[in-house]
Amino acid sequence: MAQCVQSVQEFIQDSFVPLVATLCSEEAERLTRKNNLSFAELVKPFCRLTSEVHMRDPNNQLHIIKNLKIAVNNIITHPPQPGAIRKLLNDVVSVSQPAEGLVANVITAGDYDLNISATTPWFENYRECFLQSMPASDHEFLNHYVACMLVVSSSEPEPVEQFLKLSQEQHRIQHSSEYLYPKWFIPNTLKYYVLLHDVSTGEEQRADSIYEEMKQRYGTQGCYLLKINSRVSNRGTDEQIPDPWSQYLQKNSIQNQDYYEDCPYTVISNKSSDHLISDGLDGEIKDGLPNNFKTHPLQLDHPSGSLDSTDYTKAATSLQDSKKSNSGMPHGACLTLTDHDRIRQFIQEFTFRGLLPHIEKTIRQLNDQLISRKGLSRSLFSATKKWFSGSKVPEKSINELKNTSGLLYPPEAPELQIRKMADLCFLVQHYELAYSCYHTAKKDFLNDQAMLYAAGALEMAAVSAFLQPGAPRPYPAHYMETAIQTYRDICKNMVLAERCVLLSAEILKSQGKYSEAAALLIRLTSEDSDLRSALLLEQAAHCFINMKSPMVRKFAFHMILAGHRFSKAGQRKHALRCYCQAMQVYKGKGWSLAEDHINFTIGRQSFTLRQLDNAVSAFRHILINDSKQSPAQQGAFLREYLYVYKNVTQLSPDGPLPQLPLPYINSSATRVFFGHDRRPAEGEKQAATHVSLDQEYDSESSQQWKELEEQVVSVVHKGVIPSNFQPTQFCLNHCSDNSKFPLAVIEEPITVEVSFRNPLKVPLLLTDLSLLWKFQPKDFNTKHEGETKELGMCDGAMIGTEAIAEFLINSEETKVARLKLFPHQTGELHILGVVYDLGTVQGAVTLDGIDPSVGLQTGKFVSNGLSVRGRQDLEIQGPRLNNTKEEKTSIKYGPDRRLDPIITEEMPLLEVFFINFPTGLLCGEIRKAYVEFVNVSKCPLTALKVVSKHPEFFTFGGNTAVLTPLSPSASENCSAYKTVVTDPTSVRTALLSSASSVDFGVGPGGQPEVINVPLPDAVLLPGASVQLPMWLRGPDEEGVHEINFLFYYESIKRHSKMCHRVLRHTAVICTSRSLHIRATVCRSNALEDEEGRGGNMLVFVDVENINTSESGVKEFHVVQVSSNSKHWKLQKSVSISEDKDTKLASREKAKLCFKAVRCKNSEENYTFADIVFGNEQIISSASPCADFFFQSLSTEFKRTHVQSHTHASQRARKQSFDETVRLIQRCSEVDLNIVVLWKAYVVEDNKQLILEGQHHVALNTVGKEAFSFPQKQGLKKILGNSDWEDLEQELPEMVLLKFFRPENTPVPARPTPEQLSNLIKTSLHYPESFSHSFHQKSLCLVPVTLLLSNCSQAVVDVMIDLRHKTSPEALEIHGSFTWLGQTQYKLQLKSQEVCSLQLKACFVHTGVYNLGTPRVFAKLVDQVTLFEASQQNSMPALIIINNI
Repeated sequence: MAQCVQSVQEFIQDSFVPLVATLCSEEAERLTRKNNLSFAELVKPFCRLTSEVHMRDPNNQLHIIKNLKIAVNNIITHPPQPGAIRKLLNDVVSVSQPAEGLVANVITAGDYDLNISATTPWFENYRECFLQSMPASDHEFLNHYVACMLVVSSSEPEPVEQFLKLSQEQHRIQHSSEYLYPKWFIPNTLKYYVLLHDVSTGEEQRADSIYEEMKQRYGTQGCYLLKINSRVSNRGTDEQIPDPWSQYLQKNSIQNQDYYEDCPYTVISNKSSDHLISDGLDGEIKDGLPNNFKTHPLQLDHPSGSLDSTDYTKAATSLQDSKKSNSGMPHGACLTLTDHDRIRQFIQEFTFRGLLPHIEKTIRQLNDQLISRKGLSRSLFSATKKWFSGSKVPEKSINELKNTSGLLYPPEAPELQIRKMADLCFLVQHYELAYSCYHTAKKDFLNDQAMLYAAGALEMAAVSAFLQPGAPRPYPAHYMETAIQTYRDICKNMVLAERCVLLSAEILKSQGKYSEAAALLIRLTSEDSDLRSALLLEQAAHCFINMKSPMVRKFAFHMILAGHRFSKAGQRKHALRCYCQAMQVYKGKGWSLAEDHINFTIGRQSFTLRQLDNAVSAFRHILINDSKQSPAQQGAFLREYLYVYKNVTQLSPDGPLPQLPLPYINSSATRVFFGHDRRPAEGEKQAATHVSLDQEYDSESSQQWKELEEQVVSVVHKGVIPSNFQPTQFCLNHCSDNSKFPLAVIEEPITVEVSFRNPLKVPLLLTDLSLLWKFQPKDFNTKHEGETKELGMCDGAMIGTEAIAEFLINSEETKVARLKLFPHQTGELHILGVVYDLGTVQGAVTLDGIDPSVGLQTGKFVSNGLSVRGRQDLEIQGPRLNNTKEEKTSIKYGPDRRLDPIITEEMPLLEVFFINFPTGLLCGEIRKAYVEFVNVSKCPLTALKVVSKHPEFFTFGGNTAVLTPLSPSASENCSAYKTVVTDPTSVRTALLSSASSVDFGVGPGGQPEVINVPLPDAVLLPGASVQLPMWLRGPDEEGVHEINFLFYYESIKRHSKMCHRVLRHTAVICTSRSLHIRATVCRSNALEDEEGRGGNMLVFVDVENINTSESGVKEFHVVQVSSNSKHWKLQKSVSISEDKDTKLASREKAKLCFKAVRCKNSEENYTFADIVFGNEQIISSASPCADFFFQSLSTEFKRTHVQSHTHASQRARKQSFDETVRLIQRCSEVDLNIVVLWKAYVVEDNKQLILEGQHHVALNTVGKEAFSFPQKQGLKKILGNSDWEDLEQELPEMVLLKFFRPENTPVPARPTPEQLSNLIKTSLHYPESFSHSFHQKSLCLVPVTLLLSNCSQAVVDVMIDLRHKTSPEALEIHGSFTWLGQTQYKLQLKSQEVCSLQLKACFVHTGVYNLGTPRVFAKLVDQVTLFEASQQNSMPALIIINNI
């Protein structure tokens, strides 16, 4: 139980006090009414004695009574009605509420910290009122009157006669059979005569004389002169006198409050004026309901005229008058502090001289009677009992007796005399004697099966045993148990059972037996009284929480039960309090259904009490938690919430919009898109993909776009990126960099995508959904700033707002809404949140028989008419900072400014369309398409560029190319190349042309990725469009390729905020296999050409068709092979085949051979040599052939450029030696590029198409194979996937032992043998067969010419050694012949010089001989080391010697 203000001893003593009745004359009542009090109310604050009182017990032992209190009440001649008592108790509880701002007691139990009110004053007030309003009964005497005060005013004409009249009235009420109520303790009731004197108006001498007469008549101990009203009632002028009556009479003003609204279920008594007893009564109404007359006038059914008419003159006074009189006037206005002391002295005199002597005398008399009876024999005593109990009811069986609650004793019965004595002893705190008497009476009652009497004796015996000083015996709790069970089950008297429980629970609590107390309290809860059950359950809950080991969940559970019963009893405030206290336990523990129930009840009770904010908060909790309720229940919760919210908003319609809890908004998933929506494709026109909200964010892709933009900005600003450069971000989300304020352009829409989630199982309907924003106009061209205006869709002239009329979110669905703003003015925009009407769909569970889980289609929905307007803010937390030490050690978040765009001045807006743009190509295939550029803004654009990581994929044509017609013509045989018809005589002979790389945008310092778009006049005017041809070349690698184009453009005007704009396009091309080219170059054995110059080379080209025919390709035709180089050119084809055209079916391979010679051109231009196999020459030096060649060349440039810078440091240290090596290496280098042009014949839809394409091979080193695309990929395609996987598994084992870093690889100290073999080129000239007559001459001499060619750019010393190796292997190889003449020759060859040496070989018999035995050594002139020019790769020089 909760803590109480009083101790348990004080509580019990104050619950059972001697009762004194008052009977006042009308004039005396008038005197007290001057103070707005009745006589009983006047003396009430002074009824507790301040000093100890002594009396003697029957054994003449002195007994001390401490802190004695008496109760003085008006006489009521009719017991209170049960309905009136119920209403009174209801009102007492209703008025008593926790004090505002009271600090609750914090109890820590386990994981719980509970704020619980330590005291429950409403329970104490209920308990006090309940005990005082208990009607007197015959089986006990505690509520019987011991004495009666007769009060008369001194101003009356005949006071003594009035005393006599009142005395007779009291005698008639006590002894007449007309009045069964009130009850009196003994027949000879003490009468105490009080003369009331009004000091302010009365004559003091007359009062004294009357008092003297009274003393002579009644004795000095039986009367008293009480002087009151010492001052005239004149409020406001005199000093303020304390008001001790207010705390006692506070309950009297209950009815003045408008409590009926809060307590609709209270019992309303009959308010007919005939049954209302006003304040003027001389006291009949106050006995059963002490202190509460003004609260509850009770009904009286008395015969008219049975009492003096003067006592009831005010019986018809209206209740309203008494309300006014009570509320308007203070109490004791005519009393001074001296008067207070006089009243206190009066009560003490009455108690000391009148009441206690009377009680002492009565106890002695009763004791003497009992002692005299104890001396008789048992049989006589039984006979006496029979004689005394002559009026008992007839004998009945035990069961019948139990059913009728036992016997009814006559007043004179000895058992009742024992009980009477026990009660008197109990009232004067003589608990030991009381216990003894109760114990004796209990036995007698049980013997007689008088169960009601026995239960009463048991109850009081238990209380007496507890209250005995020194605790000689333990508290007999089983007495109480038996008493409660008897009252409840046998006697069916719940009022007495309740009193028993209240007393016992308090006693058990004082002994720390909280568990037993709780069980006792819970046992008495029943359906007959909700208020009692609620209060007892609440106290039981406090018992559970006050245990040594608090039982928190039991506390919460019983608090819920108490709240429920309070609610049924109409005590809404108490119900709400109980639920709120229990909520502390259930909250956040996963008891979601319990939480929902509690919140729902709190919401309902708060709404009924007009605590609308609390109601909204409670319903909000139900909706925002992940509910496990059924759809129907959730729908009910939502409707209640909307209804409550609507009431809240109606109270303040002009207030700020409320924050709505539904649907959930995932703020971090909010995306902001700047610009217009992408146009769909129209026919053959395909719009640039650009950026849209439908695309997923890809950080890798985003980084690529950023790098492309930085690249083009760097080119525009001469290689430097400006400090204020901000990468363009069209779509902002949680992954993008939102640290800077994004830029939006005036008149271009801003789309905000908000992610909503409906956590409920019922659909939500949002209507009139739009964005909430704040805008600050600014002109960025001037320094003047406009005033800040916070506008929310109210000023369409600045920001246009688009609203979604209806937005339905199905049950448990996540759905995005795209909301647009249209800025019409420059400035700073802040998007705050969304605003909408929240409602439900009619029949939330099913709509027209459709299950909502299936999903409702957007359209017209039938709302149930209940919707509220509110807002939700978009609050986005930025990324956590983790850069500095301080940021790493603390939790700090950076800004996220995606919702705070800056609206800039007008900018041009470009749209790009692609016409005839292919989706599939063969590797290397050339296709012509068209690009349309449209300026859809109101200002011109310029400086249009396109940047891509794959510039080799497309070209707009060279600077010198003549633009083709603007209207695209789709002819099947229309070639993308520039062609001319060839002369049949020139077939397989080179046709020469030249071109500069600068013409095709490839320069030594340029960025090949950034390409200028050749706009006419370099400007695109507003509304204008232009179509330009674009040639595409399929990438060399098969598969799906994503190729990013970034179009960059600027405005003619320079803006402070936005310098440029970009447009993105991602082309997806699927390429399939076509041809694989493999080429090698080697030096020709014929060291001199037709013009006598050396250095000819042979180029071998292998072309293989690796197409798998999946794309419908029938065959490939190689139509032309071209070369491009500054130093070399193809001269002619030396192919053996006579076919004019080279055709390749699937998996076929062709081998081509060409002769290459040196060029005479300058270093600037490239020489293009075309060897045509068909009827038309493709001019390889024009667009698009040359474009793609130069672009492939530029990628090669980049690769070699990086490699050339790798070892710069080593070259600086070893420059002299490196130069030597470099000269030797140059001998084996060749700068020759081969372009193979082809046609493919494709059958598609029963139509034959001709596709064109080209492959590039860069030949850099003599004798080294080169491929049309990287060798690894080439091998994979040729070998096939399965063979390639086998090879790949072996490859890693070959490269495991790389323990050095590539950049530290040293430059080779010695040239490789392959490089040395190319320093000096040798060639033997001799007859293939030689005939000789060995009969005539035994030695055969054959002249042989040895040609030596210096391939380097330096002077070389050469040594020729003709001696054979002596090993047997050498003899086997070379046969037996010898060189005649010198065995060694030393020569010096200048740069590119060719020298011939005449030798003679001597043979002794016929055979086939290899003349390639001379060993050639060479060194540079300024070097010491001699290198052997190995001839391993040269052809064997075979000669046949015949005999004639």
